[in-house]
Amino acid sequence: MLDKTIYKQIFKSSFDAPIDVEFWDGEKVSYGQGDRIATIILHDVIPIKDIMAHASLTFGEAYMDGKIEIKGNLQHLVKIAYDSKQSFLNGSKFSKLIPKHSHSENKSKADVQSHYDIGNDFYKMWLDPTMTYSCAYFASENDTLEDAQWNKVRHILNKLHAQPGETLLDIGCGWGTLLFTAAKEYNLEATGVTLSQQQYDFVSNKIKEEGLENKVHVYLEDYRELKDTYDHVTSVGMFEHVGKENLGEYFKQVDNLLTENGTALIHGITGQHKGAGVDAWINKYIFPGGYIPNIAENVEHIIDAALQIDDIEPLRRHYQKTLEIWTENFHKVEEEVISKYGERFYRMWDLYLQACAGSFESGNIDVVQYLLTKGPSATNLPMTRSYIYHADVASGVK
Repeated sequence: MLDKTIYKQIFKSSFDAPIDVEFWDGEKVSYGQGDRIATIILHDVIPIKDIMAHASLTFGEAYMDGKIEIKGNLQHLVKIAYDSKQSFLNGSKFSKLIPKHSHSENKSKADVQSHYDIGNDFYKMWLDPTMTYSCAYFASENDTLEDAQWNKVRHILNKLHAQPGETLLDIGCGWGTLLFTAAKEYNLEATGVTLSQQQYDFVSNKIKEEGLENKVHVYLEDYRELKDTYDHVTSVGMFEHVGKENLGEYFKQVDNLLTENGTALIHGITGQHKGAGVDAWINKYIFPGGYIPNIAENVEHIIDAALQIDDIEPLRRHYQKTLEIWTENFHKVEEEVISKYGERFYRMWDLYLQACAGSFESGNIDVVQYLLTKGPSATNLPMTRSYIYHADVASGVK
C-alpha cells in the first residue's frame, strides 16, 4: 500500500531513536537500535495528502480523535522529532507559508477569551495556587512550582529596580499575581489590563477582598487603547498573541506607555532560530492567532520603537520544567477533566503540554526576558547586574 510506504519513510526520517510503529493492519516496524522509547500505534489510515498539506495539524487531530495512540514518553518523542532535521516537524516539504490572521481589537479579544475563558475552574485543576500560567523561575533544585512562580514574579520586579510609590502597568495581567505582589511587597501602584472576562472578574474580586482599591487597578481593555504613562511596564506571555504583523506596534506602545527613562520587562516565548513561528495545530486548537517571533525580530522591533536593551535572559530550561510539572498535575486530574470536558478535550491538552515541553527541551523554542529602557540604556539602573541577584536573595528568590 502506497500510504504505508510513505508512512514508513516519514517515521524513518523523523525519529533518529529506537521506536516501534504498529500499523492499522497489525504490521509492526522497529526503527533504531537499543531499548524502545515509545510505540506509535496507528489505529486508522490517515490520508497522506492531509499530512503533506499540514503535518502537525493532521497528526494532532488524529491524536485527539484516538486514531493515533502513544505508548511511552510523548514529550521525548516530540523532542527527538524536532532533533531530526528531516522530520515532519522540520522538513521543508511539510512547511507552509505563515497564515495571515486578523488582530483587530475585537478579534484579539475573541482569541484570548477562547483560551483563557475556558473557565478558572479548569486552570485551578492543574496550575499552582498562584494561578500563574507562564514560565516559572527555578532558583533552586528543591523549588516547588509555587515557589518558582513566586520567584519569577519577584525576579521580574527586582530587574525593574522599582522604587516605592512608583507606578507599574502589567499588559496581559492574567490572574493578577504580579499586580498584587507589586502592590503589597514593593509598594507600587499597580495597574493591569486583560481581554479575558474570567481573569478580569477574578482580579476585580480579589482587589475588593483584600481592600487594595487604592493600590491595584484592573481593566478589561485592549492595551492599544491605553493613554496613561507608567514608571514601569511588564508583559508576561503576551506578545506571542499579537501576531507577526503587530509586533512593531506592540513595542512602540510599550514605549508610549513608559515615562522617560522608565523600564520595561517583557517576558515571552521566543525562537533562537529562523522559522515559521506558527504551528497549525496549536493555532487552531490552543492559541488562535498566535505567532512566536525569534530574537532577531524582537530586537529589530525594540530598536525601531526607540527602546534600548539593558538585559536579555533566556529561560528555556525553566519553561521545560514548568511544563513537565503542569503535565504531571494534569495527569492527576485526568478523570475529572474527561468527566467535565470530554476525552477529546483531555487528549488535546495533554498533547499540547507534552509537545510544548518537548519543543522547549529540543531548543526549538525558548522563553526570553527582555529588560528595556525608554531612553539611554540603564539610566536609572545600577551599574552592574549584581543588584538583581542581591534583590532576589533579599526577596526570597534563593
